[in-house]
Amino acid sequence: MLVRSKQFNLYLILALAVTLVCGCQTSEQKKKEKQVSAVRIHIESTPEDPSVTQSITVVRADPVTMTIQKEPIFTEANLISAKTVNSPGGFSLQLKFDETSTLLLEEYSAGSLGKHFAIFGQWGEKLKDGRWLAAPIITRRIYDGTLTFTPDMSHDEADQFIVGLTNVIKKDQKGQ
Repeated sequence: MLVRSKQFNLYLILALAVTLVCGCQTSEQKKKEKQVSAVRIHIESTPEDPSVTQSITVVRADPVTMTIQKEPIFTEANLISAKTVNSPGGFSLQLKFDETSTLLLEEYSAGSLGKHFAIFGQWGEKLKDGRWLAAPIITRRIYDGTLTFTPDMSHDEADQFIVGLTNVIKKDQKGQ
């Protein structure tokens, strides 16, 4: 009789351990599903009317000041996917735009050679973190609807940012 009760206790402990491990994974998954991100892509402009332009500082380590249009030309609502990609010396973020925005991206990039896109991002459960992530120079016409840039953020921040953007894109595609 003593042996059976010990076996039962062992099974009970194993079942409890499995439940705790699965519960932690479920909690982590729910936390990821709640994450949201926002992205705002602006175009560099000449400092004309202060009501339509603003001055920003991009890149924390070696700040660059530029003037941009206040209104973004693209947001997360224009995206169909977002991901991190490995690049020499680190990683990049790759944003893929929907069909209409692909045409606009091509138009903006062709007409703004030598200027910059200014990319602002926010991420987290309540969009608490946010900053100017990059200001890639426009060197060519972007015809494929894909904007790739090296962000001013850690890999962990980039992962959170992409998870949030992916969640927002999925919700948008479902019409929520």
